[in-house]
Amino acid sequence: MKNTFLKALLAAGAILFAWNCSDESTTAPKAPEYAVTSAAWLLSTDADYIIYPDGRVTNPEGDVVATINYIAGSTIGNIVDLQGVTLVEGVDVMSLPLLEKNTTVYAITGPVFHLVDETGDFLIYPAAEGMIYGVVTDSNGATVGFFDYSTNTLVDLDITTPITQVSDIGSLPVLMPGDKFTKEPDPIIESSSSEFIPAPESSSDIGPTPTSSATPKSSSSQPKSSSSAPKSSSSVAPAGGCPNIKTKSGGRSGSGWATRYWDCCKPHCSWPEHANGNYSKQCTNKGKTESSDWGGGSVCSGGGLMTCTSQIPFTVDGCTEMGFAFAAVPASDGGSCGKCYQLTFDGTGKYSTDGNHKAIKGKKLIIMTTNIGGDVQQGQFDIMIPGGGVGMFNGCSSMGWGAQGEQYGGLLSDCEKESNYAAARTLSCLEKKCASVFSNDNEAKQGCLFLAGFMHAAGNPNHKYVEVECPDVLKKKY
Repeated sequence: MKNTFLKALLAAGAILFAWNCSDESTTAPKAPEYAVTSAAWLLSTDADYIIYPDGRVTNPEGDVVATINYIAGSTIGNIVDLQGVTLVEGVDVMSLPLLEKNTTVYAITGPVFHLVDETGDFLIYPAAEGMIYGVVTDSNGATVGFFDYSTNTLVDLDITTPITQVSDIGSLPVLMPGDKFTKEPDPIIESSSSEFIPAPESSSDIGPTPTSSATPKSSSSQPKSSSSAPKSSSSVAPAGGCPNIKTKSGGRSGSGWATRYWDCCKPHCSWPEHANGNYSKQCTNKGKTESSDWGGGSVCSGGGLMTCTSQIPFTVDGCTEMGFAFAAVPASDGGSCGKCYQLTFDGTGKYSTDGNHKAIKGKKLIIMTTNIGGDVQQGQFDIMIPGGGVGMFNGCSSMGWGAQGEQYGGLLSDCEKESNYAAARTLSCLEKKCASVFSNDNEAKQGCLFLAGFMHAAGNPNHKYVEVECPDVLKKKY
C-alpha cells in the first residue's frame, strides 16, 4: 500500500511539474482561483464557468449561475442562465480541462467547531444546556457521532466507541453557516475521451461524469469513520451513486408535508384484498422473519404478523442528498400499493421552520407505498420511521423496545418539547433517544437515526411531490 501511494504522489508531482514547465502554462487553468466542490470541467470564454456532472454551472467563486442542457446521447450542451437566457452554445465538455475538488462547502445550522485530523472532517456543535454531549456531523450535515465535552472526545453514534480526541476544543476554528474551507488544489488533468464515462442515455439524465486517476489528498475530503452514515446491509449503490429516478408519465404531483410513524402492524398492502398480488413484506419474530401467510392476522388485532424492520428508511453509498423509505398515504387514495413518489423538501416546516428544516432543503426522499391511514390527508406522506409514533394503532408492545414517545410524533415530538423547540438541542436529544430506546435492536436504531441524520430532526417538513417509477433499491425491500 505504501508503494502504491508513493507512486500516486510521484505521478501527481510529475503532472504538476509538466504543467508548470509547459510553454502553454499561461493559458492553463489556475486552480487556486476557483472554488471547486467536486470534479468539474472549466470553460473559459468571456467569463469563466465551472461545469459539474449534475448540470450545475458556477462562477469561479462557486455560486450557481447557470445550467448546462445536453443534447441527447452526446457530451455537447448549451449553457443557460437562471433566467433561461442561453449564454454559450455547443459546449463539448470532453474537450475541456478537468478541475479536481479543492473546496468543501459545509452544511451548518449554527456555529460549530471544525475538527480535521486523520480520522475525518467533523463539525462539532455545542452541547445543550446541562448536557455534556454535542452533535457531530460530516460536511454534508449527516450526524456521525457526538462530542463528549467532559473528556474532549469524539465518540461514535453508540456514544461509547471513541473516534478521536482533542487537547482543547476551544483551540479549534469556528465555522458559521455558509463558510467554505479551501484545501491545497489537486493537479489539473487534461481531459481525453478515455477519461470519461459514456454519455447519458437520454437528455433527462445528468451529463457525463469526469473521472481522474488523481485521488483527493486531503483527509478532509471524506470522513473516514465507519459511522459516517447508517447503512443497511442490503443498500447497494448503483453505478454513479444515486439511482436514476424517472417521473411516471401521467402520474400525480403536488405539494404537501411529511409526517412519521411506526406502529408495527401488518401493512395494509400485505392483505390479499388490498395487494392484488403485489404483496408488501410481513414478518414475525419481532419483525425479523418474513412470512407468506398473507391471510394471517395482524399483531394490532390479536394476530402474529407485523411490519418487517428491514423496511426502515435508508440511504445508499455515494448518494448523500437522496433517501429511501416506505410510507402510508391517505385511505381515500384506494389502490396505491407499491406506488412510488419523490418528495423534494423546500426547507420549511408545516407548522414552524427552524435550522433543522433549512438543513434538508433540496434533499429528496423516494417513498414506496405499503400502507394507508384514515388520518392521513391529501399531500401528506406518513413515513415509516421507528420511534416516529405509533399513531392510531400500537402493535409494538411485543418488540422489547423502550417507550415510543408521543402517540403522534414519537421521540422527535418528545425532544422538541424537552428542548423548548431549539433546533440543535432537539437533534442532540433525538440521537440519544434513538440509541437508548432501540439499544437491543440495531436495525430499528438505524431506522430511528435516519430521522436525526438524513432528515436532520426536521419535524413535518414541507415538500413538492411527483409520482415516479419505483427504483430497484425500494422494490427489493418492498
